Amino acid sequence: MATPLVECVPNFSEGRNPATIEALRRAMTGVPGVALLDVQADTAHNRSVFTFVAPPDAAVEAALAAMRVAMERIDLTKHSGEHPRMGATDVVPFVPMRDLTMADCVALARRLAERAAGELQIPIYLYARAATRPERERLPDIRKGEFEGLRERIGTDPAADPDFGPRRIHPTAGVTAIGARPFLVAFNIYLDSSDVALAKEIAKRIRTSSGGLPAVQASGFEVAGKAQVSMNLLDIDTTAPAAVFAAVEAAARERGVGILKSEVVGLIPERGVLGAGAAYLKLPDPAAHLLEARIRAAEGPTLDAWLDELAGGAPTPGGGSAAALAGALAGALVAMVARLTVGRKAYAEVQPRVAAILAEAEAIRSQLRRLVDEDAAAYTRVSAAYRLPKDSPGRARAVDEALVGAARTPLAMARGAGRLVALAREIGEIGNKNARSDATVAAALARAALAGAVENVRVNVAALSEPGLGKSLTEEAEKLERG
Repeated sequence: MATPLVECVPNFSEGRNPATIEALRRAMTGVPGVALLDVQADTAHNRSVFTFVAPPDAAVEAALAAMRVAMERIDLTKHSGEHPRMGATDVVPFVPMRDLTMADCVALARRLAERAAGELQIPIYLYARAATRPERERLPDIRKGEFEGLRERIGTDPAADPDFGPRRIHPTAGVTAIGARPFLVAFNIYLDSSDVALAKEIAKRIRTSSGGLPAVQASGFEVAGKAQVSMNLLDIDTTAPAAVFAAVEAAARERGVGILKSEVVGLIPERGVLGAGAAYLKLPDPAAHLLEARIRAAEGPTLDAWLDELAGGAPTPGGGSAAALAGALAGALVAMVARLTVGRKAYAEVQPRVAAILAEAEAIRSQLRRLVDEDAAAYTRVSAAYRLPKDSPGRARAVDEALVGAARTPLAMARGAGRLVALAREIGEIGNKNARSDATVAAALARAALAGAVENVRVNVAALSEPGLGKSLTEEAEKLERG
């Protein structure tokens, strides 16, 4: 049996001192079982990003060893750079890779947080899937004010109290955010211009918080004399790199500016590049020709076997998984109608838009297929929390955390399904008329997936001991349901 693996991507506030970067590397690779995959140091941002994989216990030890080196060698009172920062070790996310769930990564984040706070006396905030409150899910919200602002707030503002560690900032190492999250892609696009105001304008236009693309964080900087749109793509299956690039390119073109280049900081899953390559080549069905995908399909479970499992007496898979599957089917049908339209002379005017719909539908389909399994795993975590002894002091909190996690999974389904409703409607209007009924079925399946996902959010939030913990999740789900 293969050893479980977790990915860890610690970010350090040092991108200019080779000796410090090497010391950080040695700290991580000195732990048996750690495989360092990538190191990227940026002098303008004055930041380095390490990517390693390791068994869970080794990952915690390696991250802690590197945090100790960062504390000893990085002084934020003397630090400056383009990238916002709040700690010598700024952020440490854990990402499930092999035979691990998101809940496992949340547990690793909490374990590292507790040890780092106790051994290094650094205030620790839990973020993303490990967050203990909704307002700490997003890094920019935690990092607001950066090192200098948090130095004034911690200890005086209860809202700034860390999850672990002292209620005072470390004088040189600041604070650290530790969390668990899906795979994130740090993606930068350089404009063929030095106009930073334009980069900031484009960043505001495309980022989620300003009503732009979903699952995108963006800022504008000047790097090496060029304007850079710097982004974190929080879920490339929701918004693919190709879609982000197209949006930035279109916004820049409106101002008469071209794109100089783009860059990935760290690593990217192959599907992120595959989707971009397929869009560039105008290849409508790249996955259909991939050898590796065919092998995986041949080795995987059949649909009949899954349906038999769904019909069985066990509680999982259940309604949430079925909703995700309905959404995946909707995505597949939207993609099919798009493929029946691509390359047809009768639809020449809509080819660019149809290609974009195809890419987005495929990305959402892939995400929803994974959520079929994740929903069942989330239910299992809730059941495990309920099985804790009733007199256990941590039982109520464990149940609430599991329920919040179980609500986030169908919320992700609802986001994808809601988008598919719109895509199905659009491809039905502009796509191949002979496949209009298929688009209608896609829309119906997407609406069913959305309704089922929203109901699962409500059920899990209603079971919380403090329903206010999940208020923001319910509000977003119901907003998606209203369209």
